[in-house]
Amino acid sequence: MKKFSIGFIVAVFVATVFALVMTGCQREPKYSEIPHIEFVSIEKIDNGTGHDSQAELTIYFQDGDGDIGLNETDREPVFAVDSPYYYNFFIYLYEKQQGEWVQLDLPTPLHARIPHLSDDVPESIEGKLSIVTFINNPNSTYDTVRLSCYLVDRALHHSDTITTPEIIVKK
Repeated sequence: MKKFSIGFIVAVFVATVFALVMTGCQREPKYSEIPHIEFVSIEKIDNGTGHDSQAELTIYFQDGDGDIGLNETDREPVFAVDSPYYYNFFIYLYEKQQGEWVQLDLPTPLHARIPHLSDDVPESIEGKLSIVTFINNPNSTYDTVRLSCYLVDRALHHSDTITTPEIIVKK
């Protein structure tokens, strides 16, 4: 029978306890560096006129490296005003016309610039974002709309696209 020294047994015990403590510790969740979004809610905003014009869209997001958002000073070429990535949250409005969903070509886009969310890049982040957007096309008689949207991070990774349930707009 092999004999082990007390020092060896203590070392093995300490190493085992250390390993159990380390695996038992909760680590910060690690997500993909490609942003992920999910629909949470859309609530019409009562403007007191009896007509709907805006709604608050809330989404849940995750990002593995925390590079979501732009600062006001982010105007370099890829984020310049005339660049496709001046905005980082893209919103498209659809109307239900004779039973078919038709994307509207609006004169002013509904897109938004999400502000920089984390100063500790890279880090995994998650949370909810709420954005107020227009939902009523005043040039149309159709009253059923929905939105589709996606998020783009600073590395230009596109999230998946989500679509809201249909919204009945009071004209």
